[in-house]
Amino acid sequence: MSLWLAATLFAATVQALRFLLQKRLAQAGLSPAASTLARFIWPPFVIAGALAVWTSVTGLSLPAIAPAFWGYAIAGGLCQILATMCVVALFAHRNFAVGMAFSKTTVLMTVVTGFIVLGETVTWVSFAAMAVGFLGVVLLSVPVDGGWKLGNRATLLGLASGAFFSVSAVGYRGASLAVMSDLPILRATVTLGLVTVLQSAMLIAWMAWRERDMLRAVFTRWRVTTLVGATSMAGSLGWFTAYTLQTAAYVNAVGQVELILSMGISWLILGERQTRKELAGIVLLTVSVVGLILLQT
Repeated sequence: MSLWLAATLFAATVQALRFLLQKRLAQAGLSPAASTLARFIWPPFVIAGALAVWTSVTGLSLPAIAPAFWGYAIAGGLCQILATMCVVALFAHRNFAVGMAFSKTTVLMTVVTGFIVLGETVTWVSFAAMAVGFLGVVLLSVPVDGGWKLGNRATLLGLASGAFFSVSAVGYRGASLAVMSDLPILRATVTLGLVTVLQSAMLIAWMAWRERDMLRAVFTRWRVTTLVGATSMAGSLGWFTAYTLQTAAYVNAVGQVELILSMGISWLILGERQTRKELAGIVLLTVSVVGLILLQT
């Protein structure tokens, strides 16, 4: 299995666990902004220490960064914040697994965004596999008691999260490619460290202005928020490594395996149950992910 596939599967697994922890934070009364800050505030310290050890052991300096890095990093970081806040807010409207399904409308959006921003394309066969996965997401997303109404708040939050995640993924790939190193994991680590610093600064500034009580809660509830930060850092390192090696559309498409894991978490831990329609959606999604993996191996 190629490194980008392994990194994607690892990241999807860890991210499913991280969203579970964030849902617990939301249920405990933390705002979407506070739950989002919890994933960004702690990783920069760990990453800085790891890079310091790496430079000390290897005797090498950190790689240079092209000027284009900052534009991609800011766009990717800001859109990831907005996307995560949409997903956390979405948990109040639908169950955990279906909330995750809404966020995965990002896959086909990433194909378009990647082409517009970086000029990257996918094959028609791969696009067909992604389309099958999108049908699965649609089955998971349509409310049980009615149609998919565009004016519905949950639908709008889900579509917004998908759009923001698509821009974020392409931005991170562009930023990672602007780090001047031949080592994919080093490029991913440097990108992750700088992006999380930017994200933490943006969120802290916002919350100091609008949500000071929630900002304090991120630190007073450090036992839970550090777990969110740890899973976020591990998952993000996997995503950034994958984005360094492969186009964002392929990475996000294979990353939909996270939905299958979310269904398991939803069933086993949260006691939520899925309908036959939702299970059919999972089958289509599984076919899509397996097909893409086979096409790339």
